[in-house]
Amino acid sequence: MSAARNIILGSAAAILAAGGTHAADLPVKAKAVEYVKICSLYGAGFWFIPGTDTCIKLGGYLRVDTTFNGGTQGAPAWNGDLGQQNRYRDYYSARSRMAFTADTRTASEYGVVRTFLQADIQFSTVGNNTVNPNLFAALPTATSLLNNPGDGYVAVESVFIQFAGFTFGKSVSAFSTPWNAFPGNISSFLIGGHDTTTGVNNIQYTTEFGQGVSASIGLDDPVAFGRTSVYNIGAGASAISALGVSSNYYAGVRSPDVVGNIRVDQAWGLFQLSGALHEVSGSYNLANANATPTNLSEISGHPDARWGGAVMAGLQIKNLPTGAGDDIKVDATWSRGDTKNVVSTSAASPNFAMFSGSGVAYQSVGFGATTDGIYVPGGAIQLTEAYGVRGAFNHNWDPKWSSSLFGSYSAVRYNGAAKATYCTSYGAAVPGLGVTYSCNPDFNVSQLGVITRWVPVKNLTFSAEVMWFHLDQSFTGTATLTPTAPKPAAVYEFKDQNSVSLQLRAQRNF
Repeated sequence: MSAARNIILGSAAAILAAGGTHAADLPVKAKAVEYVKICSLYGAGFWFIPGTDTCIKLGGYLRVDTTFNGGTQGAPAWNGDLGQQNRYRDYYSARSRMAFTADTRTASEYGVVRTFLQADIQFSTVGNNTVNPNLFAALPTATSLLNNPGDGYVAVESVFIQFAGFTFGKSVSAFSTPWNAFPGNISSFLIGGHDTTTGVNNIQYTTEFGQGVSASIGLDDPVAFGRTSVYNIGAGASAISALGVSSNYYAGVRSPDVVGNIRVDQAWGLFQLSGALHEVSGSYNLANANATPTNLSEISGHPDARWGGAVMAGLQIKNLPTGAGDDIKVDATWSRGDTKNVVSTSAASPNFAMFSGSGVAYQSVGFGATTDGIYVPGGAIQLTEAYGVRGAFNHNWDPKWSSSLFGSYSAVRYNGAAKATYCTSYGAAVPGLGVTYSCNPDFNVSQLGVITRWVPVKNLTFSAEVMWFHLDQSFTGTATLTPTAPKPAAVYEFKDQNSVSLQLRAQRNF
């Protein structure tokens, strides 16, 4: 009996053990995997962020530029060591850039909520138009000098939120055309109109009326983008230098620029009218020659601020009979006290100073000062007038080859009171006014270029661009000048100047 009981119990234990073993071998239900889903709501390249209803698109490009007889990204040799053509100038400059973009979109009851970022990781030839190596130690933190081996820097072009027609952040101004300063060129220095390709801090609102008709209004922060210079010329203030420039006496910003546009964008092309209001304000009547304040500055008073502004018309004509995808883009701008909207790059507005040979003097020189206004202590700010036009004809030879012919013309004009003040100061520093030379700060600049592109495979483009730059200055005669070193104190002839640059680019979009 005992033996039988032991056999029964042992058999039961074996059966239970075997059952446990099989239970342990059964598969456990796996956690659900969230696969990435394609988002077709906003075009190709978007996908849903797992676990959310937000779509995202990642992209960018890698770009390599080399410019001969110019600065990075096609800057003409219009000032600095390149303008002087001295021994410090680089015969070429180069920049390598990787741009990353992140675009997110979420549907809501107010419409699409969008965020956008473009950040550029880049490395350039040391310096730019001014490349004297003696300056490097003095400016170790300057962005243009963060180009030792292993250096480079990150630049933020755009970072903004869009919601219910509003845009908040760093984005293209509402004053801009869709092409900004790139109607057909790759140079970042085709002046003659507005350029906020790299973004400006702003708040703007856009409304759509249907049939491609829209309107936008915005407030732009003018500090980083929207101002050139205000000159304070007079007793105890800055004198005009031998190359026609002075210190900047702009006061702190008190008002954003008010900008807006009305646009028609249809199958035939695009037409846009833009306007801007800009406050021009001087700091104090009394300051040191380099515009730094003294203990008497505050009690010296200041000029009253004045409002200037700009208007612009832009036109694009598509579907030309010359070929599929051919178009013409052109914009024309007039400004008063808002010169950055004409003499504009994605960086600061340039002053011009160029040298070349002469048959009657040591060398010839041409220069032009870019300002929003000029005043004398106790006087009103005299606003500077400027106007410009630029455009391009773009032609596709076949699916892999295309070319563009582009150009621009810009003019800067000073009124009678500003000219008298300017030339009196210049004549006090440079003897011979009215005898060996005449003074007139008005100037014009012209640009003409052609570019050809080759696309051997999709999203890979090789470009070659040649651009001529002409400075038409208004001084005449000769004078003894002391320009910026290494130029000597000598007799120089006032003369128009020219420069030709070549820019080569390889770019891969992704």
